[in-house]
Formats: sequence, C-alpha cells, structure tokens
Amino acid sequence: MKTKNTKNFIISTSYLIAFVLFSLMITFIDVKPIGPEESFVGFATLNGWMHNLFGINRTLYNITDWASILAVFIALGFAILGLCQWIKRRSLFKVDRSILLLGGFYSIVFTAYLFFEFFIVNYRPILIDGFLEASYPSSTTMLVMCIMPTAMMQFSRLIINNKARNIVNTICGIFTGLMVIGRLLSGVHWFTDILGGVLLSAGLVMFYFTMNEQIDSKKHKQ
Repeated sequence: MKTKNTKNFIISTSYLIAFVLFSLMITFIDVKPIGPEESFVGFATLNGWMHNLFGINRTLYNITDWASILAVFIALGFAILGLCQWIKRRSLFKVDRSILLLGGFYSIVFTAYLFFEFFIVNYRPILIDGFLEASYPSSTTMLVMCIMPTAMMQFSRLIINNKARNIVNTICGIFTGLMVIGRLLSGVHWFTDILGGVLLSAGLVMFYFTMNEQIDSKKHKQ
C-alpha cells in the first residue's frame, strides 16, 4: 500500500508540475493580441485556430453555466453532511476524515480560483456583458472536474447497493465529460484554458485520492 500511495503522490505531483510549467509557457510562448480589445493570449496560433474552428455557441455557454450549478449543489450536500456529523457527534474531530479532507480539498480549489482571478494569464475570447473576464484556467472545467470525481469517490463509500452506486457514478462521469466538451465547443474559453483546467484538476483530484487511500490504509491497520 505504501508503494501504491507513493506512486499516486508522484502522479499527482507530476500533474501539478505540468500545470505550472504549462501556465508559464502560456505566459511567454507565442503571445499575441488576438483577444477582444487586443488582449494578449499565449499560444496565439493554436488558440486562434481552435477558436475559429469551433466558433461561439451561446446556447452551449448558457447550458454549461447553468448545469455547473449541479456540481455546486453536490459540494454543498457534502458540506451539510459534514456539518450534520459534527453536530450529531459533538466534535469536529469525529467527523469522517474523508469528509474533513473533502472540505480541505474544496478550500484549495476555491483558493486556486481566486488566485487566477487576481493573477490573470488570459482573458476570454469574447466579452461577457461588455467586459473582459479572466479565462485561465477555465473555472467551470475546474469546478466540475474537481467536484464530480471526488463526489464519485464519496458515493463509492456511502452508497451500499452496487447497482445504484454504479449508476450514480456513471452519470457523474458522463456529466463531467459532457461539461468539459461543452465548455470547449461553446467558444467562451481558449483551448489552453480548458487544458489548463484539466491539468490542475487532475493533479488536485489525484492528490485527494492519494490522501483518501492513506486514510483507508490506516483504518485497516487499526
């Protein structure tokens, strides 16, 4: 188990390092003013080509925007579960460690979102209500790809019935894939925004998975 956890930690760290390096590359490589109001964009040739290929689909933009609320409600549900356990067990330290870890994970995701709202790498390829908005990494992609996979891990713990668990997790997986694809095809993000969101989410989720595996291994030893 120790070797497996070490391998998982290396994988999660690799994803996060790849995200950092990719972010730096976007800042310096092929930076041109191809965005609205001549905003500068890294990997301009690739991003411009992809944007022209898919165009802008406002319907998909609105659908993915509203659908992302489902992920928020799922995160809120786990927060309420943790709060109920806290109240019932009368101690924060008696809340399931996996739920506490999930709360910490959500905090990290939110911090990452705020960081890139202030330290802007790219602006969106379109104006939103007449204004430039931060675009990297895609916040919707990051939100869905962080919340849904970790929710699937929790559902695997909480849903006893195998058939019900498989159905729920399959729906979550399909929803995640459709949201990422829909966000790309909507044209409200550059291609590198989506890719950056995928890399960051993969690293964070893998780190959460690794920590959960450590919790499980400690339980088995007790």
